[in-house]
Amino acid sequence: MNYAIILAAGSGKRMGTHIPKQFLDLAGRPVLAWTLTAFERADRIDRVVLVVGREDIDTCREQFGKKKFSKVVDVVAGGAERQDSVACGLQAIPQDADIVAIHDGARAYVTSEEINAVVLAAAKSGAAVLGTPVTDTIKRVQDNQVAKTLDRSTLRSVQTPQAFHRDVIFRAHRAARESGYLGTDDTALVERLGEAVTIVPGRADNIKITSIEDLDMGLHILEKRGEVTPTLRIGQGYDAHQLVKDRALILGGVHIPHEKGLQGHSDADVLTHVVIDALLGALGAGDIGQLFPDTDAAYKDISSLTLLAHVTHILKESHAQVLNVDATVMAQRPKLSPYIEQMRENIARALEVSVDLISVKATTTEYMGFVGREEGIAAQAVALIKKY
Repeated sequence: MNYAIILAAGSGKRMGTHIPKQFLDLAGRPVLAWTLTAFERADRIDRVVLVVGREDIDTCREQFGKKKFSKVVDVVAGGAERQDSVACGLQAIPQDADIVAIHDGARAYVTSEEINAVVLAAAKSGAAVLGTPVTDTIKRVQDNQVAKTLDRSTLRSVQTPQAFHRDVIFRAHRAARESGYLGTDDTALVERLGEAVTIVPGRADNIKITSIEDLDMGLHILEKRGEVTPTLRIGQGYDAHQLVKDRALILGGVHIPHEKGLQGHSDADVLTHVVIDALLGALGAGDIGQLFPDTDAAYKDISSLTLLAHVTHILKESHAQVLNVDATVMAQRPKLSPYIEQMRENIARALEVSVDLISVKATTTEYMGFVGREEGIAAQAVALIKKY
C-alpha cells in the first residue's frame, strides 16, 4: 500500500494574501483541489494523508475529505515548520505501508505521470525525487563576492513529490529529530543517512505557487493541458466631460497644453475612464462610478491611471487577461495625434500589458454637437478579455 502525505499547513504570509495560498481560487477551484486531483488520478498512490493548519482541520475534512476525494483517509494538524508537518503526517502512516510520497500542496500543477514515476523509482531504489536541469549559471558567493562558478551539468532543481520506502523516511526523520537538524526538504534528511536518492526527470511547469503571478501562469498551464477552458468577454465604455477653464487637460495620463481642461472629481481623464468602464463591463463588475464614487474624497483629483492600476489588480484576482483595448477620443480641439503613442504606453503600463494590445484613436465631430462646439470631450472604448 502506497501513501502520500500532502502538506497544506502554510499560512500564506509570503504570498501576501489574507488566506493561505493552498486555499486560493484557481480557475474556480481551490489550489489544493487541483493537487488532490492529480493524486486521485495517480495509479501508484492508494491513500492520502492531508496535513493542514489546526484551525483548518474541520473545513478541510468537509471540503477535501473522503466524500470529495476518495483517497483522503486522514486530515491531521501540521507543525511549526515544514519538517514538523511531515512528521505529523508520518504519524498517520501505518506500519504496513510500502512507499510514502511527500508533496507540497501548493504544487498544484503536478501530473499523475510524475507522481507514478517517482513512486516507481522509490520502490526500486529506496528514495527518489523529481528534478529538472538547472538552466541558469550558478555562482557560489562569499562576502558578496563570487567564490566559484558551479558546473550546472551536475546540478538539479528538485521538486515534489519525493518518495521513500517507509522505513527509510522514518529513520531519516528520527535521526534529524535526535540531532536537531532542520532540512529544507525530505531528501536532505535521507542523504544524511548515507542513502542514495534517485533523480526522476520532472517538468518545468511543476512549480510551487508562491505569488499571484504563479496563479496566472497556472491558468495557462491548465489551459494548455485542456483542464480549463477560458471564455472571451467583451465590454464597452462611454464617457464625456465638460471643458472648463482653470483645469488641466489630461488624456491617457498625458498633460496636453490647452486653454481649458475637463471638469471632474478625479483628474477627469475621460480616455482612461472609458477604458476602466470597458474592462469592468467585460468582467461584469459594475462601472467606474460604483467602484470609485465621486462622493469619496479619497478620489479627489486622483490620477485616473492609479484607478486603472487598481482595476488591473481586480482583473488578476478574477483570473482575467486583457487581450485588446480599442479606444477613441472625440475632441474638436486640440490636435491629439502628437500624444497618442504616450497615451498608449501609459495605459499599457497601468494594465501591465504590451503596448501593442492598446489602440487609441482621435477624431473630431466636424463641428457638430457639444464636441464640435468645444463644450466637452467624449470617448468610447471596447475591451476584450479572457476569463478563466
